[in-house]
Amino acid sequence: MYETRGTRLLPWPAFVRRAGRHFLAGMALLLCSVGMGTIGYRATGRELGWLDAFLNASMILTGMGPVDRMTSDAGKLFAAAYALYSGVAFLGVMGILVAPWAHRLLHRFHVEDPDRRAR
Repeated sequence: MYETRGTRLLPWPAFVRRAGRHFLAGMALLLCSVGMGTIGYRATGRELGWLDAFLNASMILTGMGPVDRMTSDAGKLFAAAYALYSGVAFLGVMGILVAPWAHRLLHRFHVEDPDRRAR
């Protein structure tokens, strides 16, 4: 998927398409994660409405912490499991978003300049 050390840097239009695909993949994972959290909070926290469940899922996913206290055992177990998942998911999404940019930066440092070889 990425160019190797000996190949030239990807032209900007192709790189923008690659970064766009990474962005879409990251946002899809984020959307699925917040959807899963919203449904989970709504199902286990019976006292929460859809908007409150979405708020809790969003706050946990971004690392801000829960808004509403879960009173049932099922709600507490879900909140704990979702918090653990969210930490990994957030780091995964950030890795997906940063990967093409980091690769391009590192690749730029390692590509040989054709003019330099002739000297």
